[in-house]
Amino acid sequence: MKELLYLITLLLPWGIRRRLLVFAFGYRIHPTSRIGLAWVMPEQLIMDAYSSIGTLTLCRGLKLLHLKQSASIGRANWIGGFPAGRKEHYAHQQDRQPDLIVGEHAAITNRHLIDCTNRVTIGAFCTFAGSRSQILSHSIDLVSCRQSSAPITIGDYTFIGTDCVILGGSSLPDHSILGAKSLLNKWYSEPYCLYAGNPARPVKHLAEDMGYFNRQTGFVA
Repeated sequence: MKELLYLITLLLPWGIRRRLLVFAFGYRIHPTSRIGLAWVMPEQLIMDAYSSIGTLTLCRGLKLLHLKQSASIGRANWIGGFPAGRKEHYAHQQDRQPDLIVGEHAAITNRHLIDCTNRVTIGAFCTFAGSRSQILSHSIDLVSCRQSSAPITIGDYTFIGTDCVILGGSSLPDHSILGAKSLLNKWYSEPYCLYAGNPARPVKHLAEDMGYFNRQTGFVA
């Protein structure tokens, strides 16, 4: 029934649709925010001022999707998770949170795959550039032969090049760049670095006065 109601909302003008999503689904969507022709059905949705989700994006299976002020998710992104409380998988991870948190002025561009079986946090002013990057927060633990997951953290003022893979338990520090086609599979903490390769490692120190690291708005002209 909930899916049918959401399908009906897709036929409505955005102003009416937003009010129905707030009233019927309990979502918190600021009047300045907008969702295109997209299937976005987390348990909880919070869209702060001037945030947006593009057309043909699919989001389901999440407990929480939170876009902070001026954050954006572009077109044709696939965002999914394994709902909390289901018993057939991840029974050993009772504190698992299938959430996606997108910080202020952060931007996920177009055609990325984001698995939020465990919490994915994307920092303020981060850019997921290009296309076809993957965030994979779950995998099979081959030793114990069971599904397992781990959170992923992407820091503030980070830049993700096109066609990257980011695995569960990894972290990209604040003010860092992940080079195109890199595989991030570790928890790094040193800021102002270019991380690149398969697997990614720090390969170059970056100047702290770079314009990208000091901008006041997310949009890059």
